[in-house]
Amino acid sequence: MAYDDFDRPSINKPLIGAAIAVAAAGLGGWLYWRSHHAALPTVPVGAEPEAAAPEPPARIEHPVPASPDEAANAALPELNDSDKAIIDALGNAAAGVTLAQYLVPESVIRHIVVTVDNLPRQKIAVDKRPVTPAAGAFIADGDELHATLDKRNFRRYEPMMDVIRKADMQRFAAVYLRFYPLFQKAYQDLGYPTGYFNDRLVNVIDMLLATPQITGPIELVRPNVMYVFADPKLEALPAGQKLLIRMGADDATAVKAKLMELRAIITAAAPKR
Repeated sequence: MAYDDFDRPSINKPLIGAAIAVAAAGLGGWLYWRSHHAALPTVPVGAEPEAAAPEPPARIEHPVPASPDEAANAALPELNDSDKAIIDALGNAAAGVTLAQYLVPESVIRHIVVTVDNLPRQKIAVDKRPVTPAAGAFIADGDELHATLDKRNFRRYEPMMDVIRKADMQRFAAVYLRFYPLFQKAYQDLGYPTGYFNDRLVNVIDMLLATPQITGPIELVRPNVMYVFADPKLEALPAGQKLLIRMGADDATAVKAKLMELRAIITAAAPKR
């Protein structure tokens, strides 16, 4: 695995945890997002520039349900000014659990969108992560030629897993639905002008739910600087699935349960009209 899998001594907290928390969406947990700055056309003196109509998504498979907080939808901040609002909203939804300590407080929505978009890929860069690194160093039991994933690694996820297990997905999903226009804009800014973020989120959740459950020892090798899965089939899995495997079977089961709750909420109701 590259650095996004068995990474440097400060391995990241679960991206999935971030994705759950912030999207309430759930849900993260990091790649470079592109801003498109095109030159403005020359406008004759006295003429008003014509506003370009946003391109509608080509096809929507999972339309976003109506937000239960209709009044809040009309008062959303601009995407680039949304960090405080989304962090405050998530804090209220957490009902006593301090989420702010786990979140990188800049470009929260953009980082969540990038994280979700890249979980099905092979690599996820750590510089765009929405959560702070987990404490401690990665531990392997063995040497470079034959090692196993030490179960002590699972303890490093315990603080975030405590948050995930206590999460009320209805409340977190309400935050996601309220702020959905900003998630959608961030997704289009990422390079998908006709894309629909909720479709991408649902597809990513389905990918994570399909993660194989590994109950026995997880064998590793270290051909270079980083450890990789010894089984090439595991090593070829998407980054999000490898992350769940790395968390251990019990934590992966808990994350999957929350993802199933979230999926049911964000695909259940009719869209706003």
